[in-house]
Amino acid sequence: MITLTKLNGQPFTFNAIYIEQIQSNPDTTVITTTGRTFLVKESEGQVVEQVTRFYKEIGLVRASDKAGEDK
Repeated sequence: MITLTKLNGQPFTFNAIYIEQIQSNPDTTVITTTGRTFLVKESEGQVVEQVTRFYKEIGLVRASDKAGEDK
């Protein structure tokens, strides 16, 4: 799970496994696999960092995968 902030300043916890797209238009928009959209204060890069960290914590991404090393 990651914590994001709505544009009104309210934080919420989000299951990053359901993220399909992240866009900056200029507000950061998170689009889920079910088509729901969330506008958040964090930049696209910040959301990607949080998602990557979460994936590593639950074992979906290894540190060597991020570095481009062979498995």
